[in-house]
Amino acid sequence: MDHPTVSDVPVGPDVKVQYRGDAAKLFPLALGVGVLGLVTFGIYRFWGKARIRRHVWGKMRVGDDALEFTGTGLEMFLGFLMAVVALAIYLAIVQLILFSVGIRFIFDPQSEMEVIAQGVSVALSFVAVLPLLIFAAYRARRYKLARTRFRGIRFGMEKAAGGYVIRALGYLGLTVVSLGLLWPLMTFRLEAYMTDRTWYGGARFRQGGTWTGLYRAYRHVIVGMALVAAAVVLGLMDQGGLAALSGIVGAIWGGIGLILYRVRGFGYLMSHKALEGGLGFRAEPRAGTVVWTYIKGALIVGLLGGVASGVIFSPLGAMMAGVEDAGDLMRVEYAVLGVVMYLLVLTVFGALSLVFISQPVLAHFADSVTVTGIGALDAVRQRVADDGADAEGLADALDMGGAF
Repeated sequence: MDHPTVSDVPVGPDVKVQYRGDAAKLFPLALGVGVLGLVTFGIYRFWGKARIRRHVWGKMRVGDDALEFTGTGLEMFLGFLMAVVALAIYLAIVQLILFSVGIRFIFDPQSEMEVIAQGVSVALSFVAVLPLLIFAAYRARRYKLARTRFRGIRFGMEKAAGGYVIRALGYLGLTVVSLGLLWPLMTFRLEAYMTDRTWYGGARFRQGGTWTGLYRAYRHVIVGMALVAAAVVLGLMDQGGLAALSGIVGAIWGGIGLILYRVRGFGYLMSHKALEGGLGFRAEPRAGTVVWTYIKGALIVGLLGGVASGVIFSPLGAMMAGVEDAGDLMRVEYAVLGVVMYLLVLTVFGALSLVFISQPVLAHFADSVTVTGIGALDAVRQRVADDGADAEGLADALDMGGAF
């Protein structure tokens, strides 16, 4: 079927989704949160993330109603601590198993066999962590939904991370075996798995459409892969010049194709979602706008970040003019000060990227969505609060945190 089955026809007028954030309000918040995180050696970042999400969620509006984020920094911090302990134990067990079968990581390999052993150890360690990455992605999405409300009604997601991991690994294997041709199958089935287990109050979301419907968005990726494959064949035929040209064109074409796939894939999947009762969506994001937003944002971030770097580092440069004659203690102080300023520069770049890249991209995707049958929400009733799982602590421990 092209569309999910719903219990009623759409009710009420169509309503545009709008994101009403602006740089003037988000930048001081993001910079202040970053500086406090630096001062507290990263501890405050959990409270800072909660503050930024409350701000961003509050700027996302459907008609006259805004989203609300109710998560707290404390629960995210505690979830992170628990996840770090669990992750350390898990990785220790993995390394013990590898060591027991003669595979160990060698920091300074001295022979070809030791280099191979080092590579095998790294590869197997990544394979061991991969299920955790997938598990963390599902749990992080579940936590965000559990702590999001609209019109006072909670969103929620079922406890099904284990099933998601099994399916993700299976579809990933099919994607690898098919040399990427079955990527749309993986995209659709995993998104459908999560959507079909997502709730707004007592109403369930459904994902409609078909996985083959994503191939229209994926065709440029296929062209890029075909050109890269042709480059390999041409290389085996000693056609070096044509091989290089085909490889370069294929890589560029495929890279642009991935952007088109992400944008158009979002539009297709969102346009085929529905909530029980008759509510649906239309999404029409434009890939060109997204690409231009990234380019423009990168230029702004580079320009303003460069100016900020000069302002931050210039006093240190003046102070270090006579560093050759300074004592050991003074050199250590200069080194520490340099590290602090470097981290401060990274904080500034992070705040600028959030404001001039992440926020505008989010705004475009949000503004491209229209909600149909909004009146169906009047019949939705509250759901029992979810426990929030590990408050996406595992995702933080694995450094999977996104912009928001």
